[in-house]
Amino acid sequence: MKKLYSNKLVILSLVLPGILVFIFAILAPISLSFYYGFTSYSGMGKAEFISLDNYIELFSDKNFHISLRNSLFLALGFIFIQHPLAIIVAVILDKLQGKAEGILRCIYFIPNVISVAVIAYLWKFIYNPDFGLLNNVLKTFGYQGQINWFSSDNAIWSVLVVLIWHGFGWGMLIYYTGIKNIDPVLYEAAAIDGANTTVTFFRITLPLMKSVIQVNVTMAIISALKQMETVYLLTNGGPGNSTQFAANYLYQQAFKAFRYGYGNAIGVVFIIICLAVTILLNKMFQEKKIA
Repeated sequence: MKKLYSNKLVILSLVLPGILVFIFAILAPISLSFYYGFTSYSGMGKAEFISLDNYIELFSDKNFHISLRNSLFLALGFIFIQHPLAIIVAVILDKLQGKAEGILRCIYFIPNVISVAVIAYLWKFIYNPDFGLLNNVLKTFGYQGQINWFSSDNAIWSVLVVLIWHGFGWGMLIYYTGIKNIDPVLYEAAAIDGANTTVTFFRITLPLMKSVIQVNVTMAIISALKQMETVYLLTNGGPGNSTQFAANYLYQQAFKAFRYGYGNAIGVVFIIICLAVTILLNKMFQEKKIA
């Protein structure tokens, strides 16, 4: 067996399928995006090379700046609202025993397995200003007015709530798995030393989940940048551009405005931002070497 796996032809036959999939599914599309980003291609006909014109326009495009700002706002919502709550719920679930733990874990994860279209239309009914559940609940508490949850002032907050709720279970499950992988002996030793729950959480749980937090935060930022389907079905970026997100703006430019080259330029900027964020987070979470 050792002789077989040391054979170069055998190694090549095992590695080649993965390399080909990577080239055709990832490398080739990215390369084409870079190419079309320098053209005025409309999706049909001939692609005319226009050098950096798309990128020059992009960095002066107010709508693109709004979409990036909204994506950043969503990323901050994920990091500072969704993820702290997910960690707290994961810790509580870890303390539970028996059937309750499994049942609650499934309940929290249900939104992640529901179709995006169903989620969007469900929340459209909840937010409906005339007969929506949310306004009816407010009426039971004495509120007499009708709130338009998709007005220019409220829409971004309404979308944020939906997206945090929809992705909550996935983040919680990753944190839950990370907590389960911590050696229980450490908690027993802390209890013997007299450490309470708060001290144990900040001195044992959080430090040992550093790599898990890094992965989740990176995924949250990338998810905020590429958020499209739910926003498209809820508001399609409206009213105006108040809920315009970067991926949705890319879709509108490439496939509705028939500016395929401009859309690919946006995609290239996405790739650069995602790489920069990943490198920055790796630096932030890097273990400090003791001299």
